Amino acid sequence: MKTPALITSTLAALLLSLPAAAQKAHVHGMAALTMAVDGPILSITLEAPLDGFVGFERPPRTDAERKTAAEALARLKDGAALFKPDAAAGCTLAEATVDAPVLQPGAKAGGDHADLDASYTFRCSQPQALRSVDVALFDAFQRLTRIEVQVAGAKAQSKLTLRRGARAVPLAR
Repeated sequence: MKTPALITSTLAALLLSLPAAAQKAHVHGMAALTMAVDGPILSITLEAPLDGFVGFERPPRTDAERKTAAEALARLKDGAALFKPDAAAGCTLAEATVDAPVLQPGAKAGGDHADLDASYTFRCSQPQALRSVDVALFDAFQRLTRIEVQVAGAKAQSKLTLRRGARAVPLAR
């Protein structure tokens, strides 16, 4: 059985080997997803401008904006609702982390653009049945229009673009 450190280093190597631009453009309505499969672990990272989730990129100013921010953060923390691996793979969400400092109480404005970073880890009891992930981000966040996806598996890598109406991400095998 692999140790957590070995799994982490393997995932890091897979993700670093994906072709990526040195600087990602800040494009409203767009999100970037990276999915990596390593044995029974499915790791997903999400990066995007906050505008696609809450409609602004600064600390909330009104009660309505604070409510919008709290609802968006709650939706983002529910990784099992946003990402649905093949049911036959028996995957369960083990960890979800959402980082959007500008939305935290007492946050100070820090410039014109603010991003969100999130990560999700699923453990799968039948990883050999893991063929795809259903992505429900468009349903949860109406302002998103495009998701750039990179996938790394043990033997292959792929990338694709999801637009509204598309949900399925085939996993590289």
